Amino acid sequence: MKNLLNYLLILTGGVVAIYAQATEEQNTVVLILGMVILMFGIYRIASQIPSKSEKQQDNEEDNHEV
Repeated sequence: MKNLLNYLLILTGGVVAIYAQATEEQNTVVLILGMVILMFGIYRIASQIPSKSEKQQDNEEDNHEV
């Protein structure tokens, strides 16, 4: 469910940003809002991915248990 929300945030932010660029008079506030929503979704997805050092520590702990 959380991933679905993250992907919806990214999609919504992208659509809003593209919409703000598509009009003849670019609305800067809408563009910035779309970029903020997009980046927030990307941040939420990136925060769920473990870092490389955490993976190595988990692998070392698994190897010591065997």
